[in-house]
Amino acid sequence: MRALALVALAVLLGAGPAAAFDSTDPLVAKQWYLAADKAWSYWATQPPLATVKVAIVDSGIDYRHPEFAGRIAGGESFVGGSWQHDSDGHGTFVAGEIAADPGNGLGIAGLAFNAQLLVAKVVKPDGSVSLQGEIDAIRWAVDNGARVINLSLGGVRDPEDPQLDTYSALEQGAVQYAYAHGAVVVAAVGNGEESPSTPWRYADYPAALPHVIGVGAYGRTGDVPTFSNRDAAYVDLVAPGTAIFSTVPRNLLDTKSGPCPDGPYSDCGPYEFRNAIGTSFAAPQVSAAAALLLGVDPSLRPDQVAWLLERTARDATPATGCSLCTRGRDAFSGWGYLDVAAAVTALEKGVLPPADAHEPNDNAGTWAIHFGPPRTITATLDYWDDQVDVYSIALRQGERIFVRLSPLQAAQTTVVLWKPGTQDVNGSHPPLRNEAARALAVGSQQRIAYTAPVYGTYYIEVKLLHGTYMPVQYHLAVATRQTGV
Repeated sequence: MRALALVALAVLLGAGPAAAFDSTDPLVAKQWYLAADKAWSYWATQPPLATVKVAIVDSGIDYRHPEFAGRIAGGESFVGGSWQHDSDGHGTFVAGEIAADPGNGLGIAGLAFNAQLLVAKVVKPDGSVSLQGEIDAIRWAVDNGARVINLSLGGVRDPEDPQLDTYSALEQGAVQYAYAHGAVVVAAVGNGEESPSTPWRYADYPAALPHVIGVGAYGRTGDVPTFSNRDAAYVDLVAPGTAIFSTVPRNLLDTKSGPCPDGPYSDCGPYEFRNAIGTSFAAPQVSAAAALLLGVDPSLRPDQVAWLLERTARDATPATGCSLCTRGRDAFSGWGYLDVAAAVTALEKGVLPPADAHEPNDNAGTWAIHFGPPRTITATLDYWDDQVDVYSIALRQGERIFVRLSPLQAAQTTVVLWKPGTQDVNGSHPPLRNEAARALAVGSQQRIAYTAPVYGTYYIEVKLLHGTYMPVQYHLAVATRQTGV
């Protein structure tokens, strides 16, 4: 099924335009990632795309850097100090990859020539990231019109060790807020040297949250380096993450070794930016690609942007230089290498899944959304990005509920009705005593009939049990009847 879908999509997309427009900026030859990403290969000349606000939640920016003149829409610091000053350099570096002016005849070219930046400073003077600052920054960015949010930061995920795991419900809530308001959230999956061991087998948070595009790194040879965290579920795709060339703050220029003829760029910056590596620098390229897609069609929903970027990625295999990768999706490269031209081609040719208007609804409690009216809805599940949908419904004592799930494609699904008070249906071992009823299969449908013994808010969990190439669309019908108990 997976191989057939890949072949069908490749045939449908075709080769695409052969020519690409070029930047005249003098240092673009050092940006090997522009060609690797096929950043502008779809267009023969620079097209008039819609402007898209991209939020960079990071260490601030060198506001007066010549590459960002007229390309910053606003900013805010959530850790004190000025967001217009970047003493760390990380935020300015990330910003250059996304939005350095490609037509000013200076330095480098950012991938998203249609981007306007919103800068949120969340890195403290000691170099640590404020979690509360990140949470507040995400919400601020959304409220100020961000359609893409880049998070080149993260905390360790280890589901086997609660002492190491840094999951935050508040962080997930901020991501849900962004998604619900139409923002695409992109995050680095993390680096092994910042994890308990290298390589690390889990993606960092927030990359390991629902509705976040998790980005790993690959090098010039096509291989995924050991520093790029692995994860079968949360590495969605990879982008260049070694030998990255970008902008550095003017206040961090290293002039001790001699003059800086190129100006405030990698080759004259601090050591860590001269041959920069990391998933932090892979993620901005995906954020820029998301901005380009939204520039082509501003009506795209976040799940559609994610699907386009992930499913059009070029498969990484040993034949392409990725020695550990396997055919199809894998824990090292996700769906494969970022391919902007293929994503735009798919969009222009209408290869697009339907948007799910009921998201986000990924767990019980406050994460669920109320079901109905109407009492029949259409929604989608995606095993890799949206495996579970949860709906809440109030039932009176003695009220009988009838649930019918009808997948519109061949798929293994399940439906569970959960009792009042349930807060989590996604844990490794959710309490079985909280289950009210589990569906029975009737042909291709899943059905539940249940009489509520007590009044309360019950939860209908719909789950996809296996990976599919296309999202699985389903009809969910619910009826109730008072029994007089």
